[in-house]
Amino acid sequence: MAGGKQKYSVVEAGNLGFGQVGSIFLDASGASSPPTGTVFIAITFLEDTTLDSSGGLVAEDEDQYANTEAAAHNESDGAETTTQGSGGLQIDVSNTFPQGATIFGRWTEIDITAGMLIAYFG
Repeated sequence: MAGGKQKYSVVEAGNLGFGQVGSIFLDASGASSPPTGTVFIAITFLEDTTLDSSGGLVAEDEDQYANTEAAAHNESDGAETTTQGSGGLQIDVSNTFPQGATIFGRWTEIDITAGMLIAYFG
């Protein structure tokens, strides 16, 4: 692939969505951030996994992507329009992501309490 997102061919740009930029493996407590200019775009849980209540899953846009900092797509947050959906809840330490599950979004930080995962950059 060419260097820099602006220089990718159509096929290469499509591959960005499939984690071709790289990945990281986490199996211990501690925060992890993606390389500069990227975000985590998918997370596959290799064991039942819990995330820290604060900073466990930090979304690039906490109103759009499920996260531990706020309730995404929750009309009770004072938003004037619900065209983006409603009823979202904030993820907390009582929520367990089961082994084998994959979630998609755009996150800038992951901090696990227990479990194991692979997170993909894009």
